[in-house]
Amino acid sequence: MFTGIIEEIGEVVEAEEGLLRIAAPMILEDAQLGDSIAINGVDLTVTHIEHAEFLANLMPETYRRSNLGELSAGDRVNLERSVRPMDRLSGHIVRGVVEGRGAFRSSRPESDALVVTYDAPDDLLGHMIVKGPICIDGVSLTIVEKDETGFAVSLVQYTQRHTNLLDRRPGDAVNLETDILARYVDELLETKIDQLLDERLAARRL
Repeated sequence: MFTGIIEEIGEVVEAEEGLLRIAAPMILEDAQLGDSIAINGVDLTVTHIEHAEFLANLMPETYRRSNLGELSAGDRVNLERSVRPMDRLSGHIVRGVVEGRGAFRSSRPESDALVVTYDAPDDLLGHMIVKGPICIDGVSLTIVEKDETGFAVSLVQYTQRHTNLLDRRPGDAVNLETDILARYVDELLETKIDQLLDERLAARRL
């Protein structure tokens, strides 16, 4: 589990099919083989550590769901180690399971902040609400606007400086993970509604 609070911006050293090598001197200080590290919001396992770099393996489903297949040497990536029981939950509950990809649409300044808008697929928009949480490339953020095709978040200066979100250009893909609590509620309600409809149909047949 993660919180969506980025600890370090790493650099891609090598990106081959099924493998990423990331330079990340800070988060590797106490890392061990088998640890979970979220790379742009994707929960991956550390398979090798050498000096200030680590390796992670990727499977086809990861490429289908995320933007990690578009990475190349020199790209910056958001990194977060898995949360420990004694850590503060400063962001929100993030599983590191990317549900799909959105796309950077536009940005506009608002006082010291920057309002950034993203396009998102319909199935993910259904789990988003204004003032609710969203995880974008591993960053825990709050939705401030929503329309029929996308949503917007507000980036304070700290987030602008300590994540890679401003590296994106219009059309660039971003990884999205919606709020797990909202998904659970939606699933439970959908199941309950289906049960009630089935019961009503059965009663009419009697």
